[in-house]
Amino acid sequence: MSEIKFTKDETDRIVSKIKTYFNDELDQDIGGFEAEFLIDFFAKEIGPFYYNKGLSDAQDLFSQQAEELNYQIHELEKPIGS
Repeated sequence: MSEIKFTKDETDRIVSKIKTYFNDELDQDIGGFEAEFLIDFFAKEIGPFYYNKGLSDAQDLFSQQAEELNYQIHELEKPIGS
């Protein structure tokens, strides 16, 4: 897995959400620098769990779709007379 990179806009939006969470839920104010540090920490330490779960979910969906496609292909088969 390559390093997770966010655009400036994405980073700003995430920082805003982190600051709001800390303020609303923990009654603490944190600065943008601290929030960006948390983003980096979560991306490095927790991000792989979410990434792997996403891959697993995608693989399950792909398998289900492949099974359905296989069924549909078999439906197209013509009977062979003797």
